[in-house]
Amino acid sequence: MDLQALKQAIGSGLLSFPVTHFDDNLQFDEARYRRHIEWLAGYDAAVLFAAGGTGEFFSLNPSEIPDVVRAAKVSAGKTPIISGTGYGTALAVEIAKSAEKAGADGLLLLPPYLMFAEQEGLIAHVRAVCQAVGIGVVVYNRDNAILTADSLARLCDECPNLVGFKDGVGDVDKVIEITTKLGDRLVYVGGMPTHEVYAQAYFAAGVTTYSSAVFNFVPELAQTFYRALRSGNQAVVDQILKDFFFPLVALRNRKKGYAVSIIKAGLKVLGENPGPVRPPLTDLTADECAILKRLIEVNGVTRIAAE
Repeated sequence: MDLQALKQAIGSGLLSFPVTHFDDNLQFDEARYRRHIEWLAGYDAAVLFAAGGTGEFFSLNPSEIPDVVRAAKVSAGKTPIISGTGYGTALAVEIAKSAEKAGADGLLLLPPYLMFAEQEGLIAHVRAVCQAVGIGVVVYNRDNAILTADSLARLCDECPNLVGFKDGVGDVDKVIEITTKLGDRLVYVGGMPTHEVYAQAYFAAGVTTYSSAVFNFVPELAQTFYRALRSGNQAVVDQILKDFFFPLVALRNRKKGYAVSIIKAGLKVLGENPGPVRPPLTDLTADECAILKRLIEVNGVTRIAAE
């Protein structure tokens, strides 16, 4: 996929991060993962992110990531697949190259592990990954990797394959500065945990698409919300926020790491087994799964058809 086509695809609709399926021994369960990708591809996601944050990138061995990418590409039909990459620069470059070789259409560059760095260091990090591959790169602004508008402008000048900016910080004023200064040089993606509760503010800042984790288990609801948001149907937006997303966030916030765990739990209570999360994450308790199941059923979802 050429860079402009990837950029257009990212900005064309709702995005999602499929979970990565594991068996009871915490090994990659390719068969279940492929069935899940095939199912999700039927709900018109603009792009799917393999081995992304919700896909437990941080718990995958780098050697597993090409296997996840290949499985996603085989199963996604025409839906583009963007692979996660990250950690320190040398490892991020290695993962990026292996993902490109495995068929990824693009890369999402997650923050480097642990280290905080100045803008010059972050620029060098992003540049190294971009220059190591020919596919498009989306940089994830989050945690210890927060790029300024000026840094992004410099990277756009130096790296023609830097196609996107994803924000997981939540400083909307900074996002507005970036979108205003860079314009159409990048495509802009919302990336806050359960981004739906932030989406209206980001839309006002010029970020008109985002990655939906709940798309994993309530894809129709996720698309209904997204379409209502895009069309300005405030009544539907408010109703879904009150009935589903606000209670979901309250449950998610009970424990650290539940932003990922709650997505796998959503699949489990609806009949698909994506396996447990890998340590250091922990799964929801039985009582919390029961609360989640009631929340999903109240919102009209009673089963899943991925199997």
